[in-house]
Amino acid sequence: MDDATRLDVLAHYVAERVIEGQTLGLGTGATAEAVIRAIGARVASGLQVRGVATSLKSAAVAERAGIGLVELDAFSRIDLGIDGADEIDSHLNVVKGRGGALLHEKLVALACADYWIAGSSEKLVAQLGTRLPLPVEVVPFGWSVTAQHLAALGATATLRTIAAGHETAPFVTDSGNFIVDCATGPIDNPHALAAAIKAVPGVVEHGLFLDLARRVITVDAVGQIEVRRR
Repeated sequence: MDDATRLDVLAHYVAERVIEGQTLGLGTGATAEAVIRAIGARVASGLQVRGVATSLKSAAVAERAGIGLVELDAFSRIDLGIDGADEIDSHLNVVKGRGGALLHEKLVALACADYWIAGSSEKLVAQLGTRLPLPVEVVPFGWSVTAQHLAALGATATLRTIAAGHETAPFVTDSGNFIVDCATGPIDNPHALAAAIKAVPGVVEHGLFLDLARRVITVDAVGQIEVRRR
């Protein structure tokens, strides 16, 4: 089964479990966008939900899908958050941030009564830090100094850039910050590393989402769905 078909199977599985009247946290990235579109198909058939978008990009996808949007500040509690992940360990801890929206994603995740992660089975890892670098959002001022402090923790930081004509420019988040992608290697103690990174001046947020996901839904190479619960 090709990747697009697997993503479609996963997105529809998740969307079918959304309940009438829920306020939804809508994640960012390819998986989250597929889920948003699948929820939109149900909205077109009469489902009544509203969403809190975690990025300008996911907001645009939701609007095109016909999902009404509300601001996070209007709600003390979101019924259900749905997002993708870059890595998922056996404790349902995840790494996020390749989509560049980790700060907003974490703020929404913390406001959710229930929080689900959806992804392909390749995202499952024995230890976080083994598949991809850990994204860390930092303020632009003195970002290279912040990166040096992160390196002292064993997290070699590389500024994320995007193409700008024939050159490159720093990737800028919706909040106006930079992202440095930190090569950590296998993370033996994610909670300790999360605390150490957050204590570095200049760090806004990191991509370690620990003790947040209550359900992880994955799809394997042949389209089989597996659900893990905390």
